[in-house]
Amino acid sequence: MSNEQRRPSRVLVAKVGLDGHDRGAKVVATALRDAGMEVIYTGLRQTPEMVVNAALQEDVDAIGISILSGAHMTVFPKVWQLMKDKGLDDVLLTGGGIIPEDDMKQLQEMGIGKLFGPSSPTADLISYIQDWVEHNRR
Repeated sequence: MSNEQRRPSRVLVAKVGLDGHDRGAKVVATALRDAGMEVIYTGLRQTPEMVVNAALQEDVDAIGISILSGAHMTVFPKVWQLMKDKGLDDVLLTGGGIIPEDDMKQLQEMGIGKLFGPSSPTADLISYIQDWVEHNRR
């Protein structure tokens, strides 16, 4: 299939838990959309189950979780396990927010994709998702 015939990458951007700050998630969603991706934004206060079910229903290539609450060591593993349980083994789980480097490394060792801090350029996230999808979903 040629590049012209491929559908755009589909990315679900999610805010999980009680974290009510979504400006960063909206900036990321806009940047991904402007890069030609289809973006589904779940809105605030989603459960891991809601996120994974939405990803399944929307047939996404990637899930991006924005987290500022400090619950990343609970949220990412829970979403990751639910993805495995639902057969979403070929979907990228990535994200960002306030996550210490040591925690980022530990989450990546579990199989979770690259995580991005608050000062990360959106271009880095865009190229990461595009490269991952190109090598893993096409």
